[in-house]
Amino acid sequence: MWKPEPSDPSSADSISAMPAVHSRSSVSSAPPRPSSLVAAGEVAIIGKGIVVRGEISGTDSLVIEGRVEGSIHLDGNRVTVERGGQAAANITAREVVVIGKVRGNVTATGRLDIRAEGGVLGNLSTPRLSIEDGAFFKGAIDVRKVAAKTPPQGIKTAKSGLS
Repeated sequence: MWKPEPSDPSSADSISAMPAVHSRSSVSSAPPRPSSLVAAGEVAIIGKGIVVRGEISGTDSLVIEGRVEGSIHLDGNRVTVERGGQAAANITAREVVVIGKVRGNVTATGRLDIRAEGGVLGNLSTPRLSIEDGAFFKGAIDVRKVAAKTPPQGIKTAKSGLS
């Protein structure tokens, strides 16, 4: 670890007496991640003071603490609209968690959660939906069935019932 050289020779003892940090896991300059994130991995964060207008697409998950206007396409990832975050956008993602406000259509291929503090004004399309008590929602809901997986050729499935 880099140690600054003291400008005052009398303060050298106080600096050398400081414990050295050997592990990067104990000290991090990165801001803490929002509490609603469950999955580890690459996450892009739109901060509270940021406004984004246009189309957002990519391969990372997205956390919105600020404001997004336009469209969001993160097919295999997660979009989280945090408390205080606003999205005036159509959102398409694997998972969508709304704790803030969304105005637009939301399509989730995995699941969609609207938490108690959150609200959605728009149509929803997802196979799994959770709306907590106290959440706001106005629009239509399309709960799609997840496509049943067919067994590979040559493998027989067990029949239920007695013969």
